[in-house]
Amino acid sequence: MWNKGSAWRLGASQNIAIGAASVQNGTAFGAQTHALQLSATGNCHVLISTNPTALATSTLVKSTDPSLVVKISPGEKIAVIQDGASTGNLNVTELTN
Repeated sequence: MWNKGSAWRLGASQNIAIGAASVQNGTAFGAQTHALQLSATGNCHVLISTNPTALATSTLVKSTDPSLVVKISPGEKIAVIQDGASTGNLNVTELTN
C-alpha cells in the first residue's frame, strides 16, 4: 500500500498530442500503476476514468508548472484536450511502487 512517504518507480511513458478534440491514451494503465506523472508542453485539461472525455472544465495542466503527480486506479485511462488554442504534448509516465 502506498503512503505519501513512498518513492515511486518510473514505468511506461507516452506522449499524447494536445488538440481541439478530447483524445484518450490507447491502452488502460496497468495493474501495478497507482499514480501518474503529468507534464505538458502546452496548456491542457485532463480527465482520468475508465472511459474519459476531457472538457474545458476538466483539471488544468499548465506547461509552465512543475510535473503533476496524480493518484489513479489500475485500468483507468487519461483524456486530454487543449486549453484555448494551446498545442503540444502531454507526457504521461506510469508510477508504480
